[in-house]
Amino acid sequence: MGNAFRCMSRKEHHGGATVSRSKRMGSARSARGAGKLTPAEEELLHRQALAMAIHQHLDAGGSMSRRIDAGGSISRRIGPGSISSRRRGDLPDSVTNAKAAHIVLENLETKKIVLVHGEGFGAWCWYKTISLLEEAGLDPVALDLTGSGIDNADTNSIATLADYSKPLIDYLNKLPENEKVILVGHSCGGASVSYALQQYPQKISKAVFLTATMVKDGQRPFDVFSEELATADVFLQESQLLQYGNGKDKPPTGLMFDKQQIKGLYFNQSPSKDTALAAVSMRPIPLAPIMEKLSLTPEKYGTVRRYFIQTLDDRMLSPDVQEKLVRENPPAGIFKIKGGDHCPFFSKPQSLNKILLEIAQIQAPTTLLPGKAKTEEENH
Repeated sequence: MGNAFRCMSRKEHHGGATVSRSKRMGSARSARGAGKLTPAEEELLHRQALAMAIHQHLDAGGSMSRRIDAGGSISRRIGPGSISSRRRGDLPDSVTNAKAAHIVLENLETKKIVLVHGEGFGAWCWYKTISLLEEAGLDPVALDLTGSGIDNADTNSIATLADYSKPLIDYLNKLPENEKVILVGHSCGGASVSYALQQYPQKISKAVFLTATMVKDGQRPFDVFSEELATADVFLQESQLLQYGNGKDKPPTGLMFDKQQIKGLYFNQSPSKDTALAAVSMRPIPLAPIMEKLSLTPEKYGTVRRYFIQTLDDRMLSPDVQEKLVRENPPAGIFKIKGGDHCPFFSKPQSLNKILLEIAQIQAPTTLLPGKAKTEEENH
């Protein structure tokens, strides 16, 4: 959010469900008036209908199943300190569902992938990823964190990271004793993933941070952006995007960007229809969770393998900040999506899916020496 926070003093603006398994979404139709609609009016109605259909479908406990073709180059580093990288081609359209499922199902520690959205988003943002992962034979589940998506909690009532992350913690708590999952956290959802690693490391096979706040012990998610923003005190005093749900005499409870800021910061490479969906679906961002310091220990948080996915055309969390995160808190592997904005589940769904499939197949290290890079070559 570093680049986003730069905009905050310019102008004032006002402004526990799960998703799994695919169903084909029925077509959304808009009633027309007596006169002929202009192209702009038709597009607006289409966007509103799409948003309504997805909200209704999520409320019913389903998920969107839609195959979207999108390209992107992927480079990869494996192992702390590794400098090995290579260019990858796009996921070919010719790869069949049967082939993808065959590759994945042979080498999995777990089939279940839990998708954790970022600030302002909800389970709805993963609809492309859910479809692609299911086609590969995996079992994705997307959660609404507290006050997000269709969860009816008031954003202003969220006082702690524990409050915000409760749907994720409840989900992990209910898992069978011997079952593990892969967690994928986007943006500030990385804080909830880190919190979960500390609470239930024995139930998490791997953790994936998708251009996310992968903080260290004693850090706040907000600290990720401190170099670009200066200090939290300055932000809290000067930002005009803050919301005071409990009154101006109380600490701010949230923030909300206007639609133009959201489009420029989050979706600079995303399709216009996904941008429109987000514009009518995003909710205010609870402030307390990103201002809270995390307590993370090597005995719990440190026992789970972490992977970081960088997006190289990201205007919300700059590539420089992402590099700083992985340098200061080295993960087990680093992947890069060329041309991906802050929301690659919209802008580069095929590339993101390919990386998630590869991470799902990575086995626990056995013979690699510490700091030794593992290099593979692929031709697509």
